[in-house]
Amino acid sequence: MIIGIPKEIKTHEYRVGMIPASVKEVVSHGHRVYVETNAGTGIGFSDQDYIDAGAQILATASDVFAEAEMIVKVKEPQAVERAMLREGQILFTYLHLAPDPEQTHDLINSKAVCIAYETVTDKHGRLPLLAPMSEVAGRMSIQAGAFALEKSRGGCGMLLGGVPGVEPAKVVIIGGGVVGANAAQMALGLQADVTVIDRNIDVLRQLNAQFNGQLKTVYSTNDSIEKHVLEADLVIGGVLVVGAAAPKLVTAEMIKKMKPGSAIVDVAIDQGGCVETSHATTHSEPTYIVDDVVHYCVANMPGAVARTSAVALNNVTLPYIVNLANKGYKKALQDDKHLLNGLNVYRGQITCESVATSLDLPYVTADSAIA
Repeated sequence: MIIGIPKEIKTHEYRVGMIPASVKEVVSHGHRVYVETNAGTGIGFSDQDYIDAGAQILATASDVFAEAEMIVKVKEPQAVERAMLREGQILFTYLHLAPDPEQTHDLINSKAVCIAYETVTDKHGRLPLLAPMSEVAGRMSIQAGAFALEKSRGGCGMLLGGVPGVEPAKVVIIGGGVVGANAAQMALGLQADVTVIDRNIDVLRQLNAQFNGQLKTVYSTNDSIEKHVLEADLVIGGVLVVGAAAPKLVTAEMIKKMKPGSAIVDVAIDQGGCVETSHATTHSEPTYIVDDVVHYCVANMPGAVARTSAVALNNVTLPYIVNLANKGYKKALQDDKHLLNGLNVYRGQITCESVATSLDLPYVTADSAIA
């Protein structure tokens, strides 16, 4: 199979779909890899590194899209990239379609085979291709929140961990999954006062055991969310509904009542955000203020630590890339129901029920679509 790796073009996105080590592995299976020039230079991988791994360098993204049978990316294709997709071409990347009707309609019209990292599952019901970026984003959320609380950034001027004689900041984490657990780990490490809110009692028990009772756990209701958000200095939004738009758990009315200079980091922004006043920002302009509350809503947070993120992502995507290349997409999808869960758009049809529901579009099951 011919695999294409274009350079990412989202603002301040330096990750790359395949690092040279991944290319070398795929080439060893007899496949060809075309890489757009300078695709990996932002994280220290030169064109020569790719050549040494067995890839061929092409001058433009359009050259890569024209040659490749499968496009491997990191972030969702931008409009100019979507225009280059063709019928039957495989697109393997993060998509986050539920809050993005424009991208969804473009992918439908392309008639490409679009497999989303974020809805691929494993035998335990987890999301193995989302997990490493959720780990990164969860850890980064505390760094970003500390940054947003600085007075020069519009925050209240509070140090997360305080100092002797000064109480620490109150950090409220909504969602106790991978993002929430990693955020809690970082916040506790900085000696903040940490509360995690989740609607799954087993998750709360697990977090309590994991952190030896150092954090507070609260069952999620509208009342408990409002109570703790209004008391918080920093709120981390780490809610995930697989494939669907994130629920708006923090309302605009709550924002109005929050402490002046408090901060929100909405990690769920890729899926539309779990805060009503959130809208996507970039690493160039990461924050904005609504009702004296600093909002950090960068839609590709792990891109800020692009080398770590790219290697971590490649560690989990590589076996799927090899499988798709070795078997072809149809057999690979038919043989692996967990990879099949990643199929979001298939030759003009929505094959992810949560995306179809969120966007009020017709839905067909993935297995019937490829049968």
